[in-house]
Amino acid sequence: MAWTRWVVTAGSWLKRALPGYCAFCLSSHARIEGWCDECFALLKHNDAACPRCKEPLTSFDHQTSARLCGHCLSAPPAFTVTTAEYLYEGAVKALVRDFKFQASPRAGTLLVELMLAKPPAQLGQALLPVPMHPGRARERGFNQAHWLAHELSRRLSLPLLGATCVKQLPSQRTLGRRQRAANLKGAFRLSAPLPAHLTIIDDVVTTGATAHELARLALEQGAERVDLWAPARTPLGNS
Repeated sequence: MAWTRWVVTAGSWLKRALPGYCAFCLSSHARIEGWCDECFALLKHNDAACPRCKEPLTSFDHQTSARLCGHCLSAPPAFTVTTAEYLYEGAVKALVRDFKFQASPRAGTLLVELMLAKPPAQLGQALLPVPMHPGRARERGFNQAHWLAHELSRRLSLPLLGATCVKQLPSQRTLGRRQRAANLKGAFRLSAPLPAHLTIIDDVVTTGATAHELARLALEQGAERVDLWAPARTPLGNS
């Protein structure tokens, strides 16, 4: 189908330059959000997932208490609920990569629309984007989590808070959950005061280690509840 071909060529100028057409198949039947109903249905929706970390659940996991995954039962993260309603596969993965590595505003806007299509049940009182070390931000040119949070803040009329990353972190892509957690110790600084209910914004949830460290710090500094919101969650077994 046309939408699968788009996955391969997500960065082409053509797809970004046709407002009013579906971003995935280029049909003229796009809804105002930027896609047609058929392509939206074909996205990899992350419906059967742990409500706390949004890790996709297997049939065995469905038998666990409150549908939490094994990790959240044995070592609960500091955040309470995760909203990451699409799997980091196919068209969504292509969008994230086009946004993250090509700085495509069209891709970023579509990710915001996908997030707003399936928002958290409780939004919280303020948004906090995952911070990026200044050196990494200079290399990449922008902080994708801050861009998403800024747009969501504007659309939802929620305050946008700031944090700083004071530790130059090595790439986390190949690291497991424990290694990521060890790297992140002491990496962030938050400005007080914080609202009672805070929502962290990121582009992709992998292990949740980054959000856990930010949430842990926020709870130490007066927040009562911290949630996590991102467009996508890495598939089971890839984190």
